Amino acid sequence: MLKTKIKKIQRFLPIIGIIILFYIIYTLDLSRIVDALLRISPIFILLGLLLTIPRLIVRNYAWQIIQKEQKIYLSFFKSLKIFLIGFFYGSITPGYFGQLMRVLYLKKETKQPYGKLFVCTFLEVIIHSLSMYGMIFIGAILVLGSDQRFFYIISIFILIQTVILLYFIKKERGEKIFQLLIKLFIPKKFKRYFYLFVNTFYHDFPSINKLIFPLILGLFSWIIIFSQEYMVVLSLGIDLPYIYFILLYPIANAIGFLPITFAGLGTREAMAIYLFSIAFFSVSKEEILIVSLLGFLITDIFTGFIGFLLSLSETKIVNYNVNILK
Repeated sequence: MLKTKIKKIQRFLPIIGIIILFYIIYTLDLSRIVDALLRISPIFILLGLLLTIPRLIVRNYAWQIIQKEQKIYLSFFKSLKIFLIGFFYGSITPGYFGQLMRVLYLKKETKQPYGKLFVCTFLEVIIHSLSMYGMIFIGAILVLGSDQRFFYIISIFILIQTVILLYFIKKERGEKIFQLLIKLFIPKKFKRYFYLFVNTFYHDFPSINKLIFPLILGLFSWIIIFSQEYMVVLSLGIDLPYIYFILLYPIANAIGFLPITFAGLGTREAMAIYLFSIAFFSVSKEEILIVSLLGFLITDIFTGFIGFLLSLSETKIVNYNVNILK
């Protein structure tokens, strides 16, 4: 009975974002949305797309630092290819969980243990996310005088994330928790496989100080991402200060990480409208909707499409042996 209910929920979750998005559009003035679209300047959209190049270089370089600390050696372009394919899968799954597909491609290239490769991918995602939370924290301070709820909620969220990372980074603590979870929740016939998987989590695990530079690079990566989206603001001629945008828009972006819609569709737009049209600015809801959707197209869909094209040359991965005993 419980499994049936969970499956029903899983089927329903992907359409939540679409429902939210259609509801937002329904409540807005369609003629103003069309007017905003007609005002778009293509040159700014092109500039936004071109910023994809330095963004990918920075993020892939940060991931390669983590790889080398774990004694995983890939060329820059091979690593970038795997990242882009993982980005494609992430852009079509709730909470961007599809990024973990990188593990399968890493396995094919390196023959390293799955647990180690999972950690390599997961660490990069977490470190990259934490760098955005730093921007959110500054954004929360920026709006502190207007609404203290943002500051407290975001501070608690960042603290929880940091404590979890610092806790599991220690092998002795992490292995105890993982083994307990396997003991309590994994069926007996699968326990051995999961124990073998977890036993390779801490192979060549990087020290905290080796993760600081990737964290800083992640910050630069996010600045480029939100600068890409700000190009849409400029394209529409919206009077919105750059510094406020790149410090507040990450809040909307973080809401999109909630694993309830594909790539945050709908939830991100709702939060962006609240921040820039209701809570702190008076930009029209229709314009912010366009900024959010076009920004998503420039940063996620465009990058994901590149990953999709690259994945076509790797179709054999579907049949690749993913037995965690290897």
